[in-house]
Amino acid sequence: MKQLAVILLIALLTACSHSDDDLEGKAKKGKNIVETGELAAISSQSFVLNRMGRRWWDMRIIGILEHGEVVHAGDSIIQLDLTDVKKYVIDQESQLELQQAALEKMIVNHDTKLNDLNAGIKNAQASYDMKKTELEASRFEPVRIQQIKQLEFEQEKIRLAKEQKKMELARIINANELKKQEITVRQIQDDIRDAFNMMDKFTIRTPIDGIFQIANNQRTNTMYKIGDVVSVNNRMASVPDLTSIKVNTCISETDFLRIREGLKVAVRLDAMPNVVFDGEISYIGKFCYRRDSKTKQKTFDVEVKILNNDLRLKPGMTVSCEYLTD
Repeated sequence: MKQLAVILLIALLTACSHSDDDLEGKAKKGKNIVETGELAAISSQSFVLNRMGRRWWDMRIIGILEHGEVVHAGDSIIQLDLTDVKKYVIDQESQLELQQAALEKMIVNHDTKLNDLNAGIKNAQASYDMKKTELEASRFEPVRIQQIKQLEFEQEKIRLAKEQKKMELARIINANELKKQEITVRQIQDDIRDAFNMMDKFTIRTPIDGIFQIANNQRTNTMYKIGDVVSVNNRMASVPDLTSIKVNTCISETDFLRIREGLKVAVRLDAMPNVVFDGEISYIGKFCYRRDSKTKQKTFDVEVKILNNDLRLKPGMTVSCEYLTD
């Protein structure tokens, strides 16, 4: 009987031990939180069509890389059509020749006019000097003769002042006309120079390494392709920086207080569930919202930063995030 009692006691203790181990294992499994998420680049370079000068608002794409192609800093990714710009430069160069010829002709005409006015001043000055001498010599003549000489002298004095005034006004008018024409020539030169400098902008290059992603054409709701026209301020493409990847995920409001920024996270690709990528929480949302209209469950946004870069991680891939709250 004693042996039987001992055997029963040992069996009972063993059963209790196994039951405790199972509970402990289940508790450990229940400590960590698992949520799904999607990979995204922490930083991304967007390419938006800027206004090209004062005349070009819409640009036609004549070259574009394949969607998803690997690119490196300095690579050409989009080529815009230069036809209109080249045509404009040719037209402006022809206009520049005409305006420069007009400027040269204006300078010659101004010189001729000033020479004529200068000759008129010299004639008026000679007549003025002569009448002045005659007036001085008439002081021994009768009063009537002196009065006539005085009147003639006054007439020549007025004539001389008039010729000098004409010269002064002509110089002002010539200077204004010349300045206006020079401004016209300089504006055309600036337009041509700006057009040449702008041509480099029609070849769009990426400043960073990454994966080339083509944006959707707002007119067709399909990805841009060769021949499409892009309007100013429209996004044409982007290149996410694959050296820094994050996960956009969430946390239930019931588990919100169990996580914190800096908490370690085990990230697994749905395509490679056996491979674990180390991550940590880099951001926790401040607002709680309903995940979708079909459920009453509310969540907070969470961003998880992948600590080690891996080329297998691509933006848009689905992952699971296990918050290591244990």
